[in-house]
Amino acid sequence: FPQSYFVTDYDPTIEDSYTKQCVIDERAARLDILDTAGQEEFGAMREQYMRTGEGFLLVFSVTDRGSFEEIYKFQRQILRVKDRDEFPMILVGNKADLDHQRQVTQEEGQQLARQLKVTYMEASAKIRLNVDQAFHELVRVIR
Repeated sequence: FPQSYFVTDYDPTIEDSYTKQCVIDERAARLDILDTAGQEEFGAMREQYMRTGEGFLLVFSVTDRGSFEEIYKFQRQILRVKDRDEFPMILVGNKADLDHQRQVTQEEGQQLARQLKVTYMEASAKIRLNVDQAFHELVRVIR
C-alpha cells in the first residue's frame, strides 16, 4: 500500500513501518503502518504499537489456514491492550488472486468477521485488488 506496487522480495520475518499521506473522503489522513507479519518475536513491540494505534487491519493469507487461525488471538490481544470490548478493525483475506491455492473460503472469512464484529474484505497486494480500499475503510471506521 505505501509503495503502490507489489514487493516481490517481501521477507515476512522482519518488521517494517511506513507512513503514507492520503486523502480519504475529501479529508487528509496520515497512516502510520506497522507490518509485523504476525511474528512472535515482535510481541512486546507489537503491544507497544497496539497501545498507540487508532485502528488495525487484521490480515491473513487465504492460502494459509494457520494465518487465518491466528487472527482471533491478535484481535483479543488488541482488545486486551486497549482495555476495550470493541475497537476499529477490518479483517482482510490477502492473496485473493491465488484462488487455486485457497485454504480459507470467503464464507469462512465472512463468518469470522461476524464473530469479531468487523468488516471483511478480500484483497490482493499483487494485483492491487482492494488494498487501498481496505486502508480507506479502516480510516472511515476510525472516524
